[in-house]
Amino acid sequence: MKFEFFVAWRYLSAKRRQAAVSVITAISVMGVMAGVAALVVALAINNGFRSEMEQRLLGASADITLLRAANDGIKDYDALAQRLAKLPGVVATSPGLYEQVLISSQSRAQGVVIKGVDARREIRVGNLLTKLREGSLGGLDQKFPDADPLIVGVELAKSLGLFVGDTVLVTSPQGYLTPLEVVPKFRHFRVVGVFDSGFYDFDATWAFTNLAAAQRLFDLANVVSVIQFKIEDIYQAEEAAAAIRHAAGPGFETSTWMEQNRSLFNALRLERLVTVLTIGLIEIVAALNIFITLTMMVMEKHRDIAVLMSMGARQRQVRAVFTLHGLLIGALGTALGLALGYALAWVGDQYHLIPLDAQVYGLASVPFRARPFDGAWIALAAMTISFIATVYPARAAARLDPTEILRYE
Repeated sequence: MKFEFFVAWRYLSAKRRQAAVSVITAISVMGVMAGVAALVVALAINNGFRSEMEQRLLGASADITLLRAANDGIKDYDALAQRLAKLPGVVATSPGLYEQVLISSQSRAQGVVIKGVDARREIRVGNLLTKLREGSLGGLDQKFPDADPLIVGVELAKSLGLFVGDTVLVTSPQGYLTPLEVVPKFRHFRVVGVFDSGFYDFDATWAFTNLAAAQRLFDLANVVSVIQFKIEDIYQAEEAAAAIRHAAGPGFETSTWMEQNRSLFNALRLERLVTVLTIGLIEIVAALNIFITLTMMVMEKHRDIAVLMSMGARQRQVRAVFTLHGLLIGALGTALGLALGYALAWVGDQYHLIPLDAQVYGLASVPFRARPFDGAWIALAAMTISFIATVYPARAAARLDPTEILRYE
């Protein structure tokens, strides 16, 4: 054990004549521990919500969406989808046709987006239609003499009072053109299923039917609005979108899952930054405690410092003693904080310690996702702050004049 570390450890572990120094040292350790633990838990919650949002959003929507820049629909979509499905990284494709309509049930009506899909291909690019609370996906292939099949969101079903088997009237603003005006077109649809995605916007404003029924409703034969893609690596969506756009040719544009949900992820990123800055104040308070501890220790140990220097200890060694002492306080607090933070995150995730209203948040409890990388940079930041707090007291200790201190001893 080196001389500097040995002395620093003795100063940390030995009993003090001044109890106040020991108390402040303990407070410094607990301050660092509290700051590190709080940061680990807060970032685990942020990571948990972000992970859950990504999984749910990716399940409810496609990784990449291809559409016409002129918004006039995609013709011969089957041939185009088959050709683009051969691109590297593309896992599945699915055409879709959607428009805004008015759904009426008895005395209630609501504007929604109705989307025509090929059910078997749609579930390969997103899992929204697999989250059925009532009914079955096979219902979209059913044929009724007076209606077309329809799957609605759970919130939409609540607001309109719909159940499986009910018939609704769907009115499209893109109707017939007459000499006097445009007459809206309408068709009857029968509810064959109710899905629950966990996202209010989807559950309250989206409905699904088969592609042929949507084309009849909107009078668009062999035309779709978009072709959706599922890719192997969702974080390579920008590169894959560029390749799809190039292969599709001029007149097409793409949007990725990151672009469609940019505002949500920006909000989570801002929340993460605010959390780090806010809880980081605890680390600054702990650093001030380390500063005070070392300053008081220099005052208490000035005779010991003088004796060490008179026996040949150099200024850099004295400086190293107090620097190491502050770093030991920071290291002890950091280690305890990491252990406590990861333990709390694990317990919170395993035993669902913080319950939520699933109908409001779409989650039964607060998710915790503690990542090793977060612990690494938190520990580095805590040790850096602790080191900065040692600079002035260590330099002050090294500058003491042993002759003046020992003159009257």
